[in-house]
Amino acid sequence: MEPIARLKILSDQMSLEPAEEHCSTGIGRGVLKPVNPDDHFIHPAQMPGGKQILLLKTLLTSACERDCFYCPFRAGRDFRRATFKPEEFANLFVSLARSNAAQGLFLSSGVAGGGVRTQDQLLDTADILRSKLGFRGYIHLKIMPGAEKAQVERAMQLANRVSVNLEAPNTERLARLAPHKIFLEELLRPLRWIDEIRRSSPPNKSWNGRWPSSVTQFVAGGSDESDLELLTTTAWLNKNVNLQRAYFSAFHPIPNTPLENKAAVDPLREHRLYQASFLLRDYGFDLEELPFSGTGNLPLPSDPKLAWAQINLAEKPLEVNKAERRELLRIPGIGPKGADAILQARRVGKLRDISTLRKLGIVADRAAPFVLLDGHRSSYQPVLL
Repeated sequence: MEPIARLKILSDQMSLEPAEEHCSTGIGRGVLKPVNPDDHFIHPAQMPGGKQILLLKTLLTSACERDCFYCPFRAGRDFRRATFKPEEFANLFVSLARSNAAQGLFLSSGVAGGGVRTQDQLLDTADILRSKLGFRGYIHLKIMPGAEKAQVERAMQLANRVSVNLEAPNTERLARLAPHKIFLEELLRPLRWIDEIRRSSPPNKSWNGRWPSSVTQFVAGGSDESDLELLTTTAWLNKNVNLQRAYFSAFHPIPNTPLENKAAVDPLREHRLYQASFLLRDYGFDLEELPFSGTGNLPLPSDPKLAWAQINLAEKPLEVNKAERRELLRIPGIGPKGADAILQARRVGKLRDISTLRKLGIVADRAAPFVLLDGHRSSYQPVLL
């Protein structure tokens, strides 16, 4: 089979792998759209620093010996599979990069011949790209279940980002999705190793002198877990292994899998999980402050930050001219950049008008119900949940 034909087969389901800083915009995840319908393996992506690149998302092989219940690549499923050898794939990718069709690579794989062997194949591919072909662009490498610590370290030396898909928030939930994966030993332990390596070893052996960031992914709703379970694990990972971020992929059934008759998850749930995870990571919220229902789920109709503010700030609005940064971050419409802009503007003089907030980049009508400006409320358009 021709290389491009194989690449199309290998990348066909990669929308299931949300990657880089792209996440939900509006309702559900704004799925990365192909640059060209004929090249549906190349997607526009935003890097952690904000730079936009063209990202090739694919597998090295779709052959897999694991039988995860939700996965289109599971062992025994009847579909056309394809495989690249490391050097063959590296040469194909570099040809795409040199023609400017792709500027970065997200590379995963089915597990074939065990996690250690599969990880070696991924490492060989990245090593050829870096050492033999001189590629200096962005590489995101997956860490396979069962990979060894030395392999994790080598992946960190070659990549800009590494990731381990936890899929579920704990051992019990993982058993419903992937009964032959071991949550603590195969999945969580590599994330611990990544943090240990970053803390204990200088990054001078890495390709660019910096250790890569680390991320994970959950299949939201695939194991009937609650949002509280997902976000409890996310908060723990943020604190204990310095996870850059968690990705959430709303479950939808794949034909000819054990979960093919399970109902798809509302994409809005995915969106709320992203919003809540950012509140935990960037806005100083604690898990206990999020507006979980009695079932442990976030209310779908409500932005969790807005829901919190309506409970806590509607009757006790914050004075913008006196609030600390951590308090400003709890006001709807104000993000980290907006909070910093307010603090800078306050050094010049008092903020007295809602139009001033707009000039500072604040979503002023969203913030207005919850703030005072020099002791006064401002008129605003009602904010709907």
